Amino acid sequence: MIDDAIRVLAGDCTVIAEDADRSEYRGRVTTIVKPDNTVLVHDVDGYQPVAWLTRADSVSSDRANDFTLVAKKGTQTLRIAAHDQDGFAHYPASAAGTPVGACPDCGGALVRSSGVHCVGCGDRYGIPSDATIREERCDCGLPRMRVERGLAFDVCLDRSCESLDDAVREAFDREWDCPEPDCDGELRILRRGGLIAGCEHYPDCDTGFALPAGVVDGDCGCGLPTFETGTGARCLDATCGRVGEYRVEAGVDD
Repeated sequence: MIDDAIRVLAGDCTVIAEDADRSEYRGRVTTIVKPDNTVLVHDVDGYQPVAWLTRADSVSSDRANDFTLVAKKGTQTLRIAAHDQDGFAHYPASAAGTPVGACPDCGGALVRSSGVHCVGCGDRYGIPSDATIREERCDCGLPRMRVERGLAFDVCLDRSCESLDDAVREAFDREWDCPEPDCDGELRILRRGGLIAGCEHYPDCDTGFALPAGVVDGDCGCGLPTFETGTGARCLDATCGRVGEYRVEAGVDD
């Protein structure tokens, strides 16, 4: 498990990078070890590190004599020995993101970055990538979000408080017939990684379609609904070529 902390070693150090060849440096540098074991050694010049190792397989430390950090990845080794140590510390770290409000539990900042998390207590909430975070707050104190899955749904970003799945299911479960010939099934709203409309007769019928990010705006020529999305109209079946046929018949320009 990755430790959510950034380790920092500063001082007069010898830096040795070894792979097919060997490079050695010495100076007053600052070494940063990120939570994913990426090691960056910075000196006073420029923005580019003097030496680095991306996502090392292992990073170990030896406090005997000169304080030493050793990072290894395959055939690559990066050694940093501190002859005169200015400091070594662990600092708590998190992903940085766009502020979206305050955490109702601890008062810390809620930020959006691959979901929403609290910078203070670390609470995390998974949300759809296309969700829009709103200024309005749920009764639980968390922000609400707008997500388009056939309709525009307004729900709490904590799915245990208010479920997007339940809202979509209430609106569209069994709303459409399975388009497979000789199948009398209806499409159920299911979660299979994301939300899908899948035939109720699975596994005998494995017909299923991922629900697009958009709102239903009519019927396709194949009988399934069409969605108005950020990139234009499309059928629930992303492989269907009859969307244009429907829109011409309906008098709508593509």
